[in-house]
Amino acid sequence: MNQRVSPPQVTFELNGSPVSAAATPNQRLSEILRESCGARDVKIGCDAGDCGACTVLIDDKPVCACLTAAHQVNGRRVDTVAGLHATDPTAKALAQRFQDHGAAQCGICTPGMVVSAVALLRNTPSPSPEQVQDALGGVLCRCTGYRKIIDAVTGVQPIAQAGHGTSGTAIPRVDGSAKIAGQELFGDDIAPAGCLEVLVIRSPHARAKFTLGDLETFAATHGIEAVLTKKDIPGQNLFGVIPQFVDQPVFAEDTVRFRGEAIAAIVAHRDVLAAFDPAHFPVTWTPLPAAQDMTSAKAPQAAQLHEGRDGNIMCGGFVACGDAEAQLAQSDVTVEGRFQSGFVEHAYIEPEAGFAQVIDGRVEVHACTQAPVMDVEALELILGMDRSQIRVVPTAVGGGFGSKLDLSVQPYLALAALKTGQKVRLCYTRTESMQSTTKRHPSDITLRIGADRQGKITGFAFKGDFDTGAYASWGPTVANRVPVHASGPYVIKDYRAESTGVHTNNPPAGAFRGFGVPQSAIAQESLLDELAEKLGMDALDFRLANALENGVPTVCGQVFEQGVGIKPCLTALRDAWASERAGAEAFNATSHTLKRGVGIASAWYGCGNTSMSNPSTIKAGITAKGRIVLHQGAIDIGQGSNTVISQIFATALGVSIQNITRIGGDTDVTPDAGKTSASRQTFISGNAARLTGEALRKGILERLNVAQDAVLTVENGKIVSCDAGGRHVLDLTSLTADADGFVLRAEETYDPPTLPLDANGQGSPYAQFGYAAQLAVVEVDTALGTVRPIKFVAAHDVGHAVNPMMVEGQVHGGIAQGLGLALMEEYLPGHTENLHDYLIPTMGDIPPIETIIIEEPDAHGPYGAKGLGEHVLIPTAPAFLNAIKHATGVRIFQVPATPHRVRAAILKGST
Repeated sequence: MNQRVSPPQVTFELNGSPVSAAATPNQRLSEILRESCGARDVKIGCDAGDCGACTVLIDDKPVCACLTAAHQVNGRRVDTVAGLHATDPTAKALAQRFQDHGAAQCGICTPGMVVSAVALLRNTPSPSPEQVQDALGGVLCRCTGYRKIIDAVTGVQPIAQAGHGTSGTAIPRVDGSAKIAGQELFGDDIAPAGCLEVLVIRSPHARAKFTLGDLETFAATHGIEAVLTKKDIPGQNLFGVIPQFVDQPVFAEDTVRFRGEAIAAIVAHRDVLAAFDPAHFPVTWTPLPAAQDMTSAKAPQAAQLHEGRDGNIMCGGFVACGDAEAQLAQSDVTVEGRFQSGFVEHAYIEPEAGFAQVIDGRVEVHACTQAPVMDVEALELILGMDRSQIRVVPTAVGGGFGSKLDLSVQPYLALAALKTGQKVRLCYTRTESMQSTTKRHPSDITLRIGADRQGKITGFAFKGDFDTGAYASWGPTVANRVPVHASGPYVIKDYRAESTGVHTNNPPAGAFRGFGVPQSAIAQESLLDELAEKLGMDALDFRLANALENGVPTVCGQVFEQGVGIKPCLTALRDAWASERAGAEAFNATSHTLKRGVGIASAWYGCGNTSMSNPSTIKAGITAKGRIVLHQGAIDIGQGSNTVISQIFATALGVSIQNITRIGGDTDVTPDAGKTSASRQTFISGNAARLTGEALRKGILERLNVAQDAVLTVENGKIVSCDAGGRHVLDLTSLTADADGFVLRAEETYDPPTLPLDANGQGSPYAQFGYAAQLAVVEVDTALGTVRPIKFVAAHDVGHAVNPMMVEGQVHGGIAQGLGLALMEEYLPGHTENLHDYLIPTMGDIPPIETIIIEEPDAHGPYGAKGLGEHVLIPTAPAFLNAIKHATGVRIFQVPATPHRVRAAILKGST
């Protein structure tokens, strides 16, 4: 009677082969496929049917594997993306089209997209865009902006070009095929089935005292292998990303400061954790009053979150030139407003995940991360170990957008592996990810801008408070970056901008595509439209009249002699601006409830760290067999650094990109290419790759004694060069290999030139800025308050488009996220902690996007290239808000501009 009953077997056909696996009642098909059948090409993003990443075919019908009980497929046929890619001609043709359009970026949603598209194409070989939107609308993507996926499925003219991959050509992604075939391994794909797993115990309260109970008895009675608490941390129970602001505990000591904060972790086998209820963990809570908005946190009676940060003020930023207040007092026209925004969730489709093991006393952590070397530095302090004993191996990253710069699973994995001596695995649930990881900073901004009657800006006074949550994370960077950027790309001689980071009992706010600049741009670009209206000027002409130019100081006193591309961006929108405004006026003349509007906005963004060293190092070598190896540590989170940096290196070396073998950011073998943030990788790591390629080429040319323009090829252990003097051969087998196996090698570092800011924020904070101007067309239902995007035109100055197809991909993806910020995304702690309640744009939300690439070369960028990733999102929300104003006549001061807010503004404006 006490004999344990084995789970019944489920037998089905998987990708053409019979399989059988034990399945408990109501066990998810997704789990059986991944853990019992090894089908890790089935991706898990939510376990709730919200994201569609786990889509498979059951008897040719697309379903979410996470919503399907395993026993439902007994005796049926299941196809995953890997099986389809291997045998199905429709899938193979579709895979090529995905490559040709750059339709896979990070790749975590791609299996679900491809499976859904195959099901559509089998029945509808030539679908319309609307049919694609209907068929694939249940699969969420956070990177691409969806339009390239629609193009790939409908089979429009390809973008990618075959060739050597010279910088400036739109070659397919070097890592794209693996993503499309489901072969890319993300954070939760690499751990062996059956290893121990980690569950983090988190606070259900925004602020509370707690005491832990009898953990030994708890572990013994629940089948737990180990319990981790603050007592298990051999080093420092703190982490952070900025040395002066390392303030977040791995495990809270005795008080939690936000809902979702970790207090302990348990390590056990998968079946034990599956049956475990966290409510049974022995902890006693004493809830305390929490300050969950900035006003409450700054009140005199508010509890102090951190010693030495009086009034819960973390830090501030400041830039001033001239006398803003005096000029505002003398201005012919002034406008002012208060603008607010809330938390925004990164909502990457891949939750934080990883795997760890101890090998010969060294701890090895595999995880999705944007900054492997920073992870090593943080673990060194937490574990109390020399960094030589710590290895971080980045997995593929299924979207990051800034949040995967911070530690998440890494310390729990390392501690668990060290304590148990066994292999361990951890993947956050979607709710856990949304509760505990960083967000975009909520903002409360007041701004006044003045102008003279000729339309020149005369004064500008900005004050912004930013909710940095319970811990600092990247809050200091936001506080410092915003005052530099709050002017926008305009000439303003009398300027004052100050920002403040405020601690609250909310989740930490950190890096998210723009570091606070999107919030400040909403205020600045909205009020520029108001100024233009008061002056009776066209909004585009007003911006052109004030736009920054070469040789003209910024608000920090920095002067760029070349590469200031905002006027070309604005000018590129002139035709669309005229035609779309005329079209909207004609439409509105005959439509009473639906109203169309056209809005415009500009942006600039400094690439890299603000006023501080920011180096990247790239290493490359050639083996005796002629294998060219590029150690490329700039983490690709979907933006394309693997491809772009390979293109730059190949161009500098003078070989085809097909000749290059790439090795990623494993901290044991690849030098530090810096974190993937601040739109720095194309510019900074790209420059390091260019220098490395040039150094390697120089060494080859010197050995061969040939001309600088010699053409190089690699042939069977030989390098062959051809120049005016004829054909020359270098026999690589005659050379001695070094410890890396290289007979020729180069390693170069690039650190962009910047200067510190003085007390008034004057200096050279960035070596380069990128520039953008965007135009949005919307349709507003004035009775309901709903806003429907109709069209988008985006002009971006990238200096030099290393890969034009990827430039378009970044533009589309950034606009999609900016649309979410503008119209729908609002994270509410304790309420919107899943992808059902928290809304991100779907395939049906993104309008057609026209991308105009402007190339105003930068003096420092590789071949003139500038960063791009974050620039795109910055002007999107204000362009939408300005379009809503044009359509309705009312200004929205709080984002997202949800229907209830738009409708309330319309009603208020009509009274």
